[in-house]
Amino acid sequence: MTTVLAKIAPAATDMIRNDHARVLTTFHRYKSDASVATKRSLVASLCLALEVHAELEEQIFYPAMASVDTALVGRFIPEHDRMRSLIGELRSADPAEPQYDSRVMELMREVMHHVADEETALLPQAERVLGERLGELGARMMKRRLALMAPHAGELTKHKARATPITTLVLPALALIAGIALFRYVRRQA
Repeated sequence: MTTVLAKIAPAATDMIRNDHARVLTTFHRYKSDASVATKRSLVASLCLALEVHAELEEQIFYPAMASVDTALVGRFIPEHDRMRSLIGELRSADPAEPQYDSRVMELMREVMHHVADEETALLPQAERVLGERLGELGARMMKRRLALMAPHAGELTKHKARATPITTLVLPALALIAGIALFRYVRRQA
């Protein structure tokens, strides 16, 4: 694969680790005392990220690894199924319900267990046995990710804006305004 995508896409194992890190970071942003809108946005983003991640693994990465170790790969499909079940429950639940937070925590536990399994067993083995193929697999996964995410671009933007703390947006703007004012003041003094 000599396309531009093949040159800029990360190796498959790096892409999987990056997905894990982003999802775990989003879980850490979830707070039980957050507004209903913030919870809904964070969980919607998490659910979509997890669904896309699972699809990429099942369609591209797991088949490549199954040619080497079918038993190891077979352990991960039921974990994906359990996560999909929890995602379905969360999508149909109201974030204002008391049990919503416990469902999110249950999903978090499942994901953390899955991440630990993949990062300690599957990914190191993939790096040993797939070697040079990881770049090509990463490019295929990136292409598929773009296709899966494109229909959700507007939804993702909306959820990202709702889940971003106002201080994340206001403080840089205030710093920029202060910097401009300071620049103008110094320029007038010169």
